[in-house]
Amino acid sequence: MSTSVKWLQKVPSSSSRHVHLIDTPLLVFNAHLYIPQTDKRDFLVGLEKKYQQRWKDEHLFEIDAPPPAERESQPKWFGTFPYPYMNGSLHLGHGFSISKIEFNAGYQRMLGKRALFPVGMHCTGMPIKAASDKLVREIELFGENFERYTEDEPDPPATDATAPVQAEQSSAVDRAKKGKVAAKATGLTYQFQIMESIGVPREEIKKFADPYYWLSYFPPITKQDCSDAGLRVDWRRSFITTDANPYYDAFVRWQINKLRTLGKIKFGERYTIYSPKDGQPCMDHDRQSGEALNPQEYTGLKIEVVEWSPEAAAALKDVVAGKKVYLVAATLRPETMYGQTNCFVGTSIKYGLFPVNETDVYLCTYRAARNMAFQGITSPAHQVNQLAEIEGSKLIGTKVKAPFAINPDVYVLPMDNVLATKGTGVVTSVPSDSPDDYATLMDLKKKPEFYKVKPEWVAPEPIPVLSTPTYGEMTAPALIQKLKIQSQKDVKQLAEAKELAYKEGFYQGTMSVGEFKGLSVQEAKPKVRAKMIEAGLAFAYCEPEGLVISRSGDECVVALLDQYYLDYGEASWKEQAEKCLAQMETYSTETRHAFQGVLNWLNQWACARTYGLGSKIPWDPQFLVESLSDSTIYMSYYTVSHLLHGGTFDGSKPGTLGITADQMTDEVWEFIFGQETAYPKNTSIPHDKLDTLKNEFTYFYPVDIRSSGKDLIPNHLTFAIYNHTALFPEKYWPRSFRANGHLMLNGKKMSKSTGNSLTLRQAIDKFGADATRLTLADAGDGIEDANFEEKTANAAILRVHTLIEWCQEMLDPNNTKANLRPENSPKDSYHDKVFENEINESINLTKAAYEGTMYKEALRTGFYELQSTRDWYREVTADVGMHAGLIKYWIKTAALLVAPIAPHFAEHLWTDLLKEPKSIQLALWPETSAPVERTVIDSAGYMRSTLKSIRDAEISMSKKGGKGAKMKGMAFDPAKPKAVRVFVATKYPDWQETCIEILKGATDMNTGVVDDAKVREEITKKGLIKDKKTMPFVMNIKKRISEFGAAVALNRTLPFSEKEALEIILPYLKRNLNFVEGEVVLADDVKGKEGPGYIPAIIETAEPGTPAFIFWNV
Repeated sequence: MSTSVKWLQKVPSSSSRHVHLIDTPLLVFNAHLYIPQTDKRDFLVGLEKKYQQRWKDEHLFEIDAPPPAERESQPKWFGTFPYPYMNGSLHLGHGFSISKIEFNAGYQRMLGKRALFPVGMHCTGMPIKAASDKLVREIELFGENFERYTEDEPDPPATDATAPVQAEQSSAVDRAKKGKVAAKATGLTYQFQIMESIGVPREEIKKFADPYYWLSYFPPITKQDCSDAGLRVDWRRSFITTDANPYYDAFVRWQINKLRTLGKIKFGERYTIYSPKDGQPCMDHDRQSGEALNPQEYTGLKIEVVEWSPEAAAALKDVVAGKKVYLVAATLRPETMYGQTNCFVGTSIKYGLFPVNETDVYLCTYRAARNMAFQGITSPAHQVNQLAEIEGSKLIGTKVKAPFAINPDVYVLPMDNVLATKGTGVVTSVPSDSPDDYATLMDLKKKPEFYKVKPEWVAPEPIPVLSTPTYGEMTAPALIQKLKIQSQKDVKQLAEAKELAYKEGFYQGTMSVGEFKGLSVQEAKPKVRAKMIEAGLAFAYCEPEGLVISRSGDECVVALLDQYYLDYGEASWKEQAEKCLAQMETYSTETRHAFQGVLNWLNQWACARTYGLGSKIPWDPQFLVESLSDSTIYMSYYTVSHLLHGGTFDGSKPGTLGITADQMTDEVWEFIFGQETAYPKNTSIPHDKLDTLKNEFTYFYPVDIRSSGKDLIPNHLTFAIYNHTALFPEKYWPRSFRANGHLMLNGKKMSKSTGNSLTLRQAIDKFGADATRLTLADAGDGIEDANFEEKTANAAILRVHTLIEWCQEMLDPNNTKANLRPENSPKDSYHDKVFENEINESINLTKAAYEGTMYKEALRTGFYELQSTRDWYREVTADVGMHAGLIKYWIKTAALLVAPIAPHFAEHLWTDLLKEPKSIQLALWPETSAPVERTVIDSAGYMRSTLKSIRDAEISMSKKGGKGAKMKGMAFDPAKPKAVRVFVATKYPDWQETCIEILKGATDMNTGVVDDAKVREEITKKGLIKDKKTMPFVMNIKKRISEFGAAVALNRTLPFSEKEALEIILPYLKRNLNFVEGEVVLADDVKGKEGPGYIPAIIETAEPGTPAFIFWNV
């Protein structure tokens, strides 16, 4: 719809062409929608089954590359979705992400392209193996059919490979309890119960103790669910991963070998997130929670105990006798350590003492010690030996020596905001630079008795360590004053102050003290750190950026390991990845920014593990390829998979070319996917078969679009960019990535524990495929979270069913009640023109929405609003009848525009009602019958908005009743015979015209930027500044400029005759609202006229695009 005329901004949303969904009677059961009557749904499901079988029989979605000579005339489209993991059925969130590609596949077919959409099955990694191992243990406990299980069975014991030596240590117990609570949240303690909950018969569960049984059980279920949803998938190309599929295994070997040859895979000691329980790195897809969290490196500061507080001495004298004890603080600001004035601990935190060697002991939290144990900091390696535990409150008053401090002798003091879950639980204090430290120190100075500290402990004043242009040498005090922070309890303001202090200090700071005085902070930071470590006063310490829980339920640590890793972040490789991203379409700036952010921080990634399922590292088979590292370029595997193992997921049978897996050597893969043009020397595969494989790849590659949830941007999707740039020529780099938000259900987060969850299968069974698909399209398009509303799905059933019935009636030649004019009759009335133009407008708008992968918008313009167009046409032609030819054009267009989203409904209209000979899956996007006439579209919109305004006013007066209804003092009784007169203005008031001219002179017509100062100056000159109407009018026009652009907003000319448009609609208006008389007049012709139907105060309100109107009784 055009936005070039004034009336559009005044049209409320309810007056648009969108018709609201109609709900059938509802009952609520377990927070889910209950559908009491299913006959309409069952009818639609019957149609869906019928057409799915037809598509299957006709092999419509099996897409092959044309012969090389025909490729130029046969455009292609290749879209993919990250293959789902095979440890259960697909949930509705999978369906949502899949729909973004599947709808696109349907649209691209209509553009005449060979649209390929394959779906594979991911089995690599830990989850399946971990679950099968649980079943092995449960079978040992309860029998092979779990017949010995009883409801009062105790919870399975918590296991922790690094549990502390002493049984009474509460931190380990607390963690175990927390794990039990998490397990009980779903009410399912054991793995066999989870299997039952997803529909696996109990007698079959024992088979899942073999991890490879999962690989044969769930892929067929996934295929069936997707097929029943009407997905346009080429199932010949589907496959499973791991060494269970020898062809895919060979593909992964080639990929990994080539990456190693290129120097992209390296071996060495590095920090990685690690699960002690699993005994291996825990990468993103191995995690129950904490995806995208990485190791955070600190400087571990050794703060030597000089003299214990009396309480600490009493508790620890026997434990640490003859040993040096160091409180260990983790800092990100080693350059500020010159300014230490004290050391903070949390009074309610429990600290442990952990031996480092025979003479030294570290004091910190158990969590921190557990991390240190896997970084070679404490000994023996990978073990946590806790000598004792002490409450933080007992440490207060302990005298310590602060390393590198100008005043080294300081005391341990209490702090409210110390976290046991971050760092070591020990915080060294630099109040000149840290707002938290300064606020706490000031609290202690003000109220020493309250905090139970001695004045001499808090005597030191902040010591300057660095200076900044904004805050001088006392950054923290300056920020405390600026943000009006009163105490350490002002947590929110302190967080803001900390952020400001760190940025200012790091980017603008200069050292004021120490060996590196005069250097910038950025230069000094690594130098100070190196000096401290060299002097034995500090060490490198790492921990996860946040809580990371493995799928086995283990709290992960950061370990320093010798391992194979992909060298992401390496300068030249990163440059290639950034180049690839710059060339890609990402469909939103938020998505692009997210990728750019990941490329800025992503670095070395562990690509090997020892536990789980997968393909072995070719040169070191004790390791498996990590699950996010064997799934970065498998999109290329789709192009040839059907030729290698057509008809089987696991490659157990050779495909149509008769090639065996052992023939797929690295040399063969390199010929297919690489730039090598010479045939492999050491292969028995005939050249014509190699050409066939290469032709499939070079035709379909690169990937045109890959769509995924936004949670895969920090890992899989960015890894795919990196690996494509390393392994393929630039012409095969991916062309676009699309990211969507998570899917909520009925406005709430989907969660099995709360019962607010729905699988794809459950949605299809409940609503049918098309209603589910329509609701997925309606759920949302952006990167923000979307919402699947069950009421919308239920209403879609009724809408589709009703629409089918109406179309059937309209196309029935024997139906005498259809109120249709003959197909060969003229279609030149105004309403015919509007109807045809709005159909054509819908074609254009919907195409633009599909091009932008905006399916909610495509549904709005090509489904809901298209029906509203029909409804309006039906209403305004009730007296003369609709044109049969235009109605047929509408039905044909309706089928085609919604075909990508609701293909079964569209197929029924197309083949059963319109009697088209071929499937709608082979139909092309509709061409408009004629160019869209903007004037016709605009006048129709104006007409509707005016009609709505008159109707709303009449209804409002009807509600008031005869006695209370008045128009500017004139009595009006809606129950008596009534008339309406509409007043049309041909020009604006002079003061408005003056304002518009001023705005034109002060506005950049290209950017829409308005010079407000110039506007105010000119308005003042014209003497309009004191008029109360002026500035609201100017603000309104400025708002229109921001919404529609300067050219549209400042255009004060309507492209049609208002009077003519209203005279056309006047008969409908009189008939619809029961007016006895009606008239449209020019406001200028009747100014000053009084009497029935004339009120000067109302007539004067008429403006171009906004007519005035008066009701009166006759």
